[in-house]
Amino acid sequence: MSLAPSLFTSPILASATLLHIPDGFLNLVISLLCWLISLAVLAGAVRSTQRQFDERLAPLAGIMAAFIFAAQMINFPVAGGTSGHLVGATLAFIVLGPWLGMLAMTAVIASQAIIFQDGGLVVMGANILVMGIVPGVIGYGIYQMSRGRSRAVQLAATGVAAWISVMAAALVVALLLGASGTTSLSVAIPAMLGIHALIGLGEALITAAALSFVMQTRPTLVQDGAAVGQRRWVIAGTLVTLAVLLLAPLASASPDGLEWVAEQTGFLDTAQNAPYNILPDYTLPFLGETGVSTILAGLIGALLVVGVMFGLFRLLRRPRQAS
Repeated sequence: MSLAPSLFTSPILASATLLHIPDGFLNLVISLLCWLISLAVLAGAVRSTQRQFDERLAPLAGIMAAFIFAAQMINFPVAGGTSGHLVGATLAFIVLGPWLGMLAMTAVIASQAIIFQDGGLVVMGANILVMGIVPGVIGYGIYQMSRGRSRAVQLAATGVAAWISVMAAALVVALLLGASGTTSLSVAIPAMLGIHALIGLGEALITAAALSFVMQTRPTLVQDGAAVGQRRWVIAGTLVTLAVLLLAPLASASPDGLEWVAEQTGFLDTAQNAPYNILPDYTLPFLGETGVSTILAGLIGALLVVGVMFGLFRLLRRPRQAS
């Protein structure tokens, strides 16, 4: 997500972020298919989370979702005048477990689309698939191979897992673009993989650094998902999230990976605006595109995803109490 004007100024597309697909990039059939796949997987995630339900994990899940939301606001520059940002699925799956991590990522992606017009509504199922499911499953699976090893090995495996997860997500996006007829696979695959090979390095470094922080503050969260005694970790996570939000106005103005590919390969103008605006481009309309506006909009978004996660925990708890 670029917070400053990027290389395009067309009103067709106000902002397009790393793997946040806007409406118009995918045809209706592919969009609906992605919805079906995502909803089926999320239904399984809900059932599994209910079976393993632990209400004490609610603060942790809320803070993790808020951190990922805030971190995704900060685009970091990469070679060739492009930028990228954290996806965060690998981190969420490792810390929260795959099912709760998947629900946290969905809360972030849905909030971004509905409130901030970041990613299309019709293609939200595709964005959940390529940002919340595919990279998380692949990254978590690779990380699991390092369980029981030394901290250094686990962190190295985390970096590799995060990089591969970004590459896998980029490949799926390329396949969806090709299947939609937006561009040819021979163009989309090398273009997406080429730029995201660089962006994935940033994902690897940030994910490994974040997991190192978790290991130092609450190692049991990574070892066995224990929720007992996590108050200090939640406080620390809250402070880190607030610090990240304060850095949001410094985000790179360069086009992100998907935007760059769309511009270079000639399908950027197929993107469609959302039919409404609430907090477009992560700003408060009455404050304009200022640093304060960005920080306050980010704070609203972070609080929103925390609220969504707590609401989800309430919904998941009720069937258990009824039984």
